[in-house]
Amino acid sequence: MKKIKIYIAGHNGMVGKSIHKLLETKKIGKLIVADRKKLNLENPDKVNKFIKQNKPDVIINCAGKVGGILANNTYPSEFLFENIQIQANLIKSAYLNNIKHFINLGSSCIYPKKSKQPIKEKYLLTGSLEKTNEAYALAKIVGLKMCEFYNTQYKKSYLTLMPCNLYGPNDNFDTKNSHFLPALIKKIIQNKNQKNKSIEVWGTGKPMREVMHVDDLASSILFILIKKINNNRGLLKQIKKSSVMNVGSGSEHSIENFAKIICKILGNKNKLNFNKSYPDGTMRKILDSSSIRVLGWKPKIEIKDGLSNTIDWYKKNYIK
Repeated sequence: MKKIKIYIAGHNGMVGKSIHKLLETKKIGKLIVADRKKLNLENPDKVNKFIKQNKPDVIINCAGKVGGILANNTYPSEFLFENIQIQANLIKSAYLNNIKHFINLGSSCIYPKKSKQPIKEKYLLTGSLEKTNEAYALAKIVGLKMCEFYNTQYKKSYLTLMPCNLYGPNDNFDTKNSHFLPALIKKIIQNKNQKNKSIEVWGTGKPMREVMHVDDLASSILFILIKKINNNRGLLKQIKKSSVMNVGSGSEHSIENFAKIICKILGNKNKLNFNKSYPDGTMRKILDSSSIRVLGWKPKIEIKDGLSNTIDWYKKNYIK
């Protein structure tokens, strides 16, 4: 494990930084990274040249354009095109350069809006997508299908991990373009010293969400990577059955409850005001993560500990 070369695409993002830190801490592999100035992942020729020159044993794809409901609604063309380009270039270059291990990262938004709960991998493409993030979901479906097709056509074992909603250090805390948890954290922190002023929460607060700390996802990536390199029969059997594997915490809360937990951590006693003019998105979304649990992985970070950790990181990096 110390000798293998691992290319982390998107190493400056929340997930990329977490997996980079974990691998570096555990002294696993020779890590290869390149920022946007050095490598434009939307350019197929440059991506292929980079992979050919560096010859990694493993590619972990954490790259992509991400954002919350408002960002997805405002820039659907960019979310669709950029994410398809990045995934397609990396997957094809992995094949052309005979890279044995490719771990792709998807998103739970790829599942149908009215999917049965908990959501199993086999429910993919059995119904219509949630309109508020349709473009991003379609792009991610293209990426996971590419992995599937290369597996069946060229006998590869590429795998797409499908995490639930993520949060943690290095998240995007922009109020308009972030996901709901960092947006809540920022709003509640900024509101704390404004006595008797209510805290605006977009939507009804009723949707249920499963969330997982980004460091738990990083641990799952390392867990799968070790099993792949060791040619674990159980994992290879699962990949042959499905190139998609859910990774979730198994715990869900309403948006309202998340807001209350954050308020309690911060000591903010102001009233929550739910702005129902904003869309809720999917009303419930929890993954069936039994495939990875059977192999022996499980998350370790409890929601209160994870949120406290994220709030501390935000304060250190955004509040002067």
